[in-house]
Amino acid sequence: MWRPNDPFRKGQLAIAALFCSLGFQYATWASRLPSIKAHLGLTTAEVGLLLMATGVGAAASFPLVAMLMRRLGSRRLALGSAVCLALLLLVLAAAPDYPVALVVMACDGVLVGCLNVAMNAQGAALEVRHGRNAMAKLHATFSGGSLFAALLASGMNAMTSTVAVHFGVATVLLLALAGYARSGLLTGDEAKPDTAGETDAAGVTDAATANGTRRRTRWSLPSRMTLWMCCAMAFGTVTEGAMNDWSALYLKGVAKASAELAPMGIAVVSCMMVVARLFADGWRDRWGDGPIVRLGSALAGVGLALALLSGGVVPALAGFACVGLGIAAVTPCVYVAAAGQGSDVLTLVAAMGTTGLLGGPPVIGFIANATGLVWGLGAVAVSAGIVSLCATQIRWPRPTTRVSEERARVDA
Repeated sequence: MWRPNDPFRKGQLAIAALFCSLGFQYATWASRLPSIKAHLGLTTAEVGLLLMATGVGAAASFPLVAMLMRRLGSRRLALGSAVCLALLLLVLAAAPDYPVALVVMACDGVLVGCLNVAMNAQGAALEVRHGRNAMAKLHATFSGGSLFAALLASGMNAMTSTVAVHFGVATVLLLALAGYARSGLLTGDEAKPDTAGETDAAGVTDAATANGTRRRTRWSLPSRMTLWMCCAMAFGTVTEGAMNDWSALYLKGVAKASAELAPMGIAVVSCMMVVARLFADGWRDRWGDGPIVRLGSALAGVGLALALLSGGVVPALAGFACVGLGIAAVTPCVYVAAAGQGSDVLTLVAAMGTTGLLGGPPVIGFIANATGLVWGLGAVAVSAGIVSLCATQIRWPRPTTRVSEERARVDA
């Protein structure tokens, strides 16, 4: 495979492969939820519980991830979890009954928690090492992976209804992505910045003070701003995850779309997120992280609410597009803010993001089972609104900060 000579581009593409693989793996099984539901004979509530198992696994993985990050470092943890997630698709396809599927999905949540923290630590290390923005584009590849998975699911569904064949093809592609990432990821030494700051095994800059005091290694209660970041991340990923998990079921069950068109809900959301994230770093420099997160999440909530009130396939796709466009910059901005507070904050915020991504959609399922899927997705619109409120309480970096630092580095 082709690899660039520029160390920054080499690392960026390797880390992007991890982001792509996570989005691809997640959207692969999410897009086949209708088939899995039919195969195992599940109710809507049981589907919600199945998704809840992933959230429980993600939440339980937090202390495990912290320990593995210290012992293995972000590179080995990322590669190991990426390979295991690929193989887990085959196990899910072979699950004979509902209890086994629950265990598989709980394991999926643990592995997603590991990969999510490790790959974002790699992305933060890349920015520190080279002094260049990368996080938004890395998150764009996550959405790109989801988009590709949705398109593949639509094509495979047209050719065969067998989930095992689809998941087998997906596993091969995921293992290829992990193989590509292997030689380009940052090691502990490579993650050290060109400044006097220190980095931990994950490659995140240690926030050393002017007098050289090292960051405390003991766990302490999170600050108020950390809690606001956790809240924004959790509800932002609830909004994003619900589109992946419930858009296909909404289009098929409520909007009465065809089986071939149902996965296009994920495709629309993912496509808009890819486009937005490709430009998000420039938007951040021009307008700042705060306005982008506040206005974007408000657009997601209002657009989805209007689509649900209108009904039909076309309004639904338009509303899903608003969600993809509006929520795209939330997680990259919050991850960057968290990384600036140190690796412990990054791990906590990333864990909350994984929990929201995997644990939020089942809650939407329980709401949908009690009141209907329209009200369930209405809760997603409310979740996007909460993100906008949280963003008003976070101290975001000034828009000119990164530009000034880059110019100073170049002038030097």
